[in-house]
Amino acid sequence: MEATEIQAGKAARHVGSRVKVRGHAYAIRLMGNLAFLVLRDRSGTLQIVVESSALLDQIRSMSVETPILVEGRLLPQEKAPGQAEMHLERLHVFCQPIGPLPVEINKESKVDSLSLSTLLDYRPLTLRSDKVRSIFKIEAEICSAFREFLRGEGFTEIHSPKIVSTGTEGGAQLFKADYFGRPSYLAQSPQFYKQIMVGVFERVFEIGPVYRAEEHDTSRHLNEYISMDFEMGFIVDEQEVMAMETRLLQHVFDHLREYCQPELAQYGARVPEVKTIPQVTLAEAARILMDKCQWKPVSANSASAPASDSEPVDLDPEGERLLCRYFGEKEGSELVFITRYPHRVRPFYAMPEGSLSRSFDLLFRGLEITTGGQRIHELQDLVKSMESRGLDPADFQDYLQCFRYGMPPHGGLAIGLERLAKQLLNLPNVKLASLFPRDRNRLTP
Repeated sequence: MEATEIQAGKAARHVGSRVKVRGHAYAIRLMGNLAFLVLRDRSGTLQIVVESSALLDQIRSMSVETPILVEGRLLPQEKAPGQAEMHLERLHVFCQPIGPLPVEINKESKVDSLSLSTLLDYRPLTLRSDKVRSIFKIEAEICSAFREFLRGEGFTEIHSPKIVSTGTEGGAQLFKADYFGRPSYLAQSPQFYKQIMVGVFERVFEIGPVYRAEEHDTSRHLNEYISMDFEMGFIVDEQEVMAMETRLLQHVFDHLREYCQPELAQYGARVPEVKTIPQVTLAEAARILMDKCQWKPVSANSASAPASDSEPVDLDPEGERLLCRYFGEKEGSELVFITRYPHRVRPFYAMPEGSLSRSFDLLFRGLEITTGGQRIHELQDLVKSMESRGLDPADFQDYLQCFRYGMPPHGGLAIGLERLAKQLLNLPNVKLASLFPRDRNRLTP
């Protein structure tokens, strides 16, 4: 009787049948005249009982992570994963590893005890750990839900260049590259392109890498990360963008609860129930923190010097944590929007409102995960804003082209995928949420 090829995670459906499964040897336990082999494939694990002396000889010569094909009959076994186990009849080894793994990846306690540097130095191997792999299954589902929601709202997916001729955000956080003898840069964001595409599709989104020459090497910074962006036209103000993000996050979190329960359980993760997200202006947030938490605002000139009470320019990491704790206790919300940042500390394209801007950040459990707002759509106002920052509009002629011929009121945002996953899973470092993280000190693997 020909064996049916199945996935390990679906073994319970085929109890009593002869099946074959392809995967990696996740664990091997030799017990004299008996052995237990655990196979891992993309769907889960399967326990395999080995009794034949010839097969036992094959098992003894194998090491963990050997890629194999197993064939045998499935029998019920309540204590096994999926309540089924295979009694092995045939084993084929596709490739023999050169030796034992340099790190143990099939025991959660062993993986948890690895240092950050070890986890990252052996990333091609530690990613195979069930617990580590769960992070990236969750991130894949976040992206899937992001796409699903925005498509349902009439957004079109775009893919913008990552090699650009000028910086989007200005400042020094640019990676310079030689482009056939001309200077170029790695894109800090898709901002210019998604604004241009609002004139084409009205509503656009993108999921892709962005690059920041960030000097800091901290638990919250990456030099390359995945940005989930959207931009929408014909808005009244930034409140429409914030309302869209609220509904987007509701959809993403519902999706994760439905499709990622085993992965979330690996981290004891609790997915927030989002109904509404409270809002507070930056000035109000600073007053709350100073009055309730003895916090000192960040200066416009120095991150270490206090600013005047009347014009805070940002929250430092401590302020973000304290504010989220305050709103968690006061309103039961793990998310909070901060609005009305000073225009001088936001990008030149941010819509001004007096000395402030129609911009916002979104904090989640004490960490900024989103920056967004309404953009300037009138050409003369955009040029004036550029010039006020010492920028030459002549350097932005391609970007300005669409504004010369009419752009609607528009706005959008960017969500950092790795930061969202870090906070959702309570990871100690954002690098753990990046497949192969790039920071000031790490360019490999």
